[in-house]
This record gives sequence, structure tokens and C-alpha cells, in this order.
Amino acid sequence: MMRDDTLRRRLSSPTPYRAIIAVLLSTGLCASFLFTLVVPIQSELPALLNADREDTAWVVTATLLASAVVTPIAGRLGDMYGKRRIILWLLAVTLLGSIIVALSSQIAVVIVGRTLQGAMSGVIPLGISVMRDVLPTERVDAAVAMMSATLGVGGAVGLPVSALITEHADWHVLFWMTAGLCAIALVLVLRIIPVDVLRVAGRFDYLGTIGLSIALLGVLLAVSRGDQWGWLSPLTLGCGIGGVLVGILWAWNQLRAREPLLDLRVAARRPVLLTNLASIAMGFALFASNVVYPQLLELPVESGAGFGLSLLMASLIVMPSGVLMMLLSPVAGRVARAVGPKVLLIVGSLALVAAYGFTIALHTTVWQILVANLLIGVGIGFGYAAMPMLIMRSVPQNETGASNGLNALFRSLGTSAAAAVMGAVLAASSAQSPAGLPTSEGFMLTFVLGIIAAAVAFAIAMLIPSAPAEEAHPSLPEE
Repeated sequence: MMRDDTLRRRLSSPTPYRAIIAVLLSTGLCASFLFTLVVPIQSELPALLNADREDTAWVVTATLLASAVVTPIAGRLGDMYGKRRIILWLLAVTLLGSIIVALSSQIAVVIVGRTLQGAMSGVIPLGISVMRDVLPTERVDAAVAMMSATLGVGGAVGLPVSALITEHADWHVLFWMTAGLCAIALVLVLRIIPVDVLRVAGRFDYLGTIGLSIALLGVLLAVSRGDQWGWLSPLTLGCGIGGVLVGILWAWNQLRAREPLLDLRVAARRPVLLTNLASIAMGFALFASNVVYPQLLELPVESGAGFGLSLLMASLIVMPSGVLMMLLSPVAGRVARAVGPKVLLIVGSLALVAAYGFTIALHTTVWQILVANLLIGVGIGFGYAAMPMLIMRSVPQNETGASNGLNALFRSLGTSAAAAVMGAVLAASSAQSPAGLPTSEGFMLTFVLGIIAAAVAFAIAMLIPSAPAEEAHPSLPEE
């Protein structure tokens, strides 16, 4: 009887929308924070794990590969079995991975734990889909903008926190902290987020899942490890070409399947396709700044290019861009409702062009790098907020999770490419330097590549139709 009374009270007193938004934002912040965890200790991993540097690189690569594979699959599972349920499973897997790493210093065990932590990346697109399902239409744009902002905020704010912890405590504390955050998020989602009522009937496409996983692993291994293996080595070419060929076969299978993992006909709609292509360029421009600016700030002054700041001080210079993303997210929501998300994406890409243009012209003092980072915050805050809005205005309700997951995958392709390309450029410039450090010319080339990526995002954004693709039941209808 008491259980029935409790259930009636919960049904008659629906969860406040602000509580739902706050819980989903907290999961997004946890997800983005996970990807900056090992930045402060990355150079020390060979000593900490008693392993070769090439082996310790897998501590980062494993999380990247797992996140790329999990994100689109988790989106489809969310559409079919409930987004809240899949978020809970992703949090549980990430919690397990965090505990595994926190308890071990063995390289193989740490890689396994970091692979499990990659599951957390699926939380953000699923959280956006939950917002679409449970919030009133007038609240969705602002909420989606804030959720998208967590992609930058968690990393920007988490970096100085990670640096502070590693300076004063054992590195395992980082992973105990993430385990605690995941446990809290899991309880909050279980208690606050309502059970899904919008689900898609059908059978899960296991063959499509295997094919997509193999294709992504092949391509991303080639992109992320090509610098170490050699871009023309048989291993790199085999992974890259093999991944592309499997991807072609996978696409052919998806077009013929009755219940595909991803409906490629929906993904091929012009607004969706162009938005996903813009996501690659935006992801490249964002992660290029994450790779280049901290290195520039931390590099010794004697190198002729750096400022000689500590990791903590460099993190504090980068942090304001993430804070600005969150502060601008309500503005992004209002702008999207007033003039449409396409304009928001155009403004965001122009801000990125301005950021890299400013850096090309002025990069000799710390305040100039700070200004460039603030412009990056504006660009990513607006651009990342616009992309899921554009997607959901052009796909049916039963494709919300899968389509957002696919968009997140395209962003991951951009960030992976940026990490590989920027790393290769700076490594090449280091090889030409007597001190063995990146040169000012190498950094200048990275800035040029960044502005090219931002300009590509702008050009693609201009081609996106102002009116969404015709859809009888769009995930996010126009007002």
C-alpha cells in the first residue's frame, strides 16, 4: 500500500524541467571531462605504467576508438529500448572502467578501463534526445544549446582541476574522482529523468553494428596511429583502406536492410548531410585549438615560440573559453528560435575564422592567446548548439537518438583528424629544430590549418537550406 502511495505521488508530481535539464547537463560535463583526464599525465605515462611510449599512447587511443563506435550504436539503442535506460547502462560501464583504472597500474588493465570509459561519449547525444522528448518545445532550443556546450565546458574546466590534482596527489585519484562523479550521475538519472514513452519497435541490427564497428576502427586506427606507424606503412594503409571498404559494404547493406542500424536515406537528406559534414570541420577547428594552444603556452621560452607556463597556468588561460560556451548557451537558444539554427552555425564558424585569423596576426603575448581562446568559445558554443537543432528539424521522431549519435560521430572524426594532423605538423617542425621542440613556423602552419577548417565549416553552413527537410513528424518541429 505504501509503495502504491509513493508511486501515485510521483505520477501526480512530475519532475521540474529545471531538474531534468540540470541532471542531463551534469552527465554531459562528466562525459567531456573524461577526455581531458590524462592530459596532465600523458607525458609521464611511460614512467607511471612502466611501459613504452608507443604502448601508453593506447591509453588515449582506446577511449577515442570506443567512443566513436559506441556513440551511434547507443543512439539507436536509445530509440529502441529507451534513452534513459541506455544512459544508465553507459554510466554503469563508465563507472566500472573508472574503478578498473583507479585500482591498477598495469598498462593492459588501464587500457581496458579506458576503453570502457569511452562509453560515456554516448551520453551527450542521448541527453539531447531526452530533452527533445520530455521538455516543452519552447524550452528545447536553450536546453540543447546548454547540453552541446558541455562538450567544451567539461574539458576546459576539467583541465585545470586535473592538473591541480596531479600536482598534489597520486594520479589514481583522478579516476576515483570520475568514479564518484559517474556514481552520483547514475543515481540522479535514475531518480530524476522520467522513463521513456517514445520508443521504436523492431529488431536490432547486429550485422550493421558489427560492420560499422569494423569500418570505424579501421579508419580511426589509421588516422590516430598513422603518425607513429608511418602514413604509408602497410599497417596504416591496411587499416585505412580496409575500413573504407568495409564501410562501403556496410552502407550497401544498410540500404537493403529492412530495419537498419542507421537509416542512410534520412542521413542523406541535404540538411542532415551538410550539417554532419560541417561537424567534421567544426570538430577539427575545436580540437586543433585544444592541441595547439596549451602546447604553445607550456613550451619553454628558449624555444622561440612558447611562453614557459606551467600546465596549471596554461589550463587557466584555456578555461575561460569553456565558461564562455556555457554562458552563451541560453543566448544561442534564443538566437536559434529567432532566426534559425543555420544562422547560429554561420556565426559560430565565422567566430572560429576570426579566432585563427587573430592568432595568425597576433600570438606573441599571453593575452592574445586568451582572446583567441575566447573567440573559440564563441564559435564552438554557437556552432555546437546549432548542429543538433538542424539535425532534429530534419529527421523523424524515431530517428532522434540515432541521428544525434551519428552527428556526434562526425564530430569525433573531425577531432581525431585534428589530433593526428596537428601532432604530425608539430612533430615535423620539432625534427627540424636543433632543440627538438616545435618551432614558430610549425605553430603558424597549425593556425593556417585551423582557419581553413573553420572556413570550410562556414562554406558548408551557407549551403544548408534555411527550411528543414519535409518530414511529417520531425523530431524538433519549427514554430
